[in-house]
Amino acid sequence: MPYRRTLRRAVGCTGIGLHSGKPVRLELKPAPAEHGIRFLRTDVGVEIPASIEYLARLDHATTLSRNGVSVDTVEHLLSALHGLGVDDALVEVDGPEVPILDGSGAPFVILIHEAGLKPLAVNRRYLKILKPVDVVRGAKSIRISPADHFRVSYVIGFDHPLLRHQAASFRVAADTFAEDIAPARTFGFLREVETLRRSGLALGGSLDNAVVIGETGVLNNRLRFKDEFVRHKILDAIGDLSLLGHPVVGHLEATRAGHALHAALCQRLWESPDAWTVVTHPELPVMGLPSLPLAAPSPRLALS
Repeated sequence: MPYRRTLRRAVGCTGIGLHSGKPVRLELKPAPAEHGIRFLRTDVGVEIPASIEYLARLDHATTLSRNGVSVDTVEHLLSALHGLGVDDALVEVDGPEVPILDGSGAPFVILIHEAGLKPLAVNRRYLKILKPVDVVRGAKSIRISPADHFRVSYVIGFDHPLLRHQAASFRVAADTFAEDIAPARTFGFLREVETLRRSGLALGGSLDNAVVIGETGVLNNRLRFKDEFVRHKILDAIGDLSLLGHPVVGHLEATRAGHALHAALCQRLWESPDAWTVVTHPELPVMGLPSLPLAAPSPRLALS
């Protein structure tokens, strides 16, 4: 029977926020069973659970907020914790945003490997999808359906010759996550940089922490994967779905989606309690295993 896991020891790093451009110190610390993943803003003393209930903004990043205090750009770290099977941890940050580091999940994977994992004497629980749930908005769509493992399949398409169409599909496990998903960096278009910065976003963005796409190609030296862009979308989706509170057993399929649609699917799931159950082993039949009551999403979140 799989057990919940936490970190064996504390580890930390420093960097800048992608959108704020401000320096920040981050520490990952062990936590007891059932603690979940929580962020502690050490500069103001407010703790924010990594839960859909505290999802606040989805403007080019995922933001959690509680009592007027927020932590921005949490998705890459959450993706790494989820992808490597960390159930319980305390994330301390001394500012309003998780450091962007190189723009991918790889530095967080390195930190987690450095910390090591420790099993806890409590069974892990999984959110098992029982029937399909989807959200469609024009050409954008997202769907989750039953499967015997967690798989993410993603299709993207942009009005740019490099990104007319990319597709990828991965079964999410610790090894495939670390090797095939985590290294994929965030990306943006050069033509949008000034607009973002006038809006107070991407103030810390650079060629060191994002793939920047010009009119004729990538401004960085080279891509880490030929399909790095769609792989990064998969990285984001894993982080956003971790806000459901349990590892998911199901097949996520997304087309031209993003943070807003990821969150909309999470909310649709909460509104469809017959579409999922919670089990103590991903491959156990659901018969005789009751669903566990989970908190409803916050009404503050606008997903339209």
